[in-house]
Amino acid sequence: MKLSEYYKYYLTLHKHPKCKLLHFTGQWITILFTIFVLYNWYWYLIPLIPLVVYPFAWSGHFIFEKNKPLAWKGGKITLLAKLCDWIMFKDILLGRLKIW
Repeated sequence: MKLSEYYKYYLTLHKHPKCKLLHFTGQWITILFTIFVLYNWYWYLIPLIPLVVYPFAWSGHFIFEKNKPLAWKGGKITLLAKLCDWIMFKDILLGRLKIW
């Protein structure tokens, strides 16, 4: 499946603005955590960087969307879901998607 097709499917699982807001917040915290880890040379924390977003994203799915996150599907889907997280973050920053 192409990334563009998958992203369209991904957005169908992220309709609630508060779910998107939680994803967006989690991505910002991931960026800040990454800067913190690299600035302070906490190299042992690098493996945690990809995981920072999940408590935010998953709570959005359980509380607002009432569905399971795509990251739970495993394998290639998880990588595509991670890429789509960043595409959605970019689309929110550019105003293409609304979070309120």
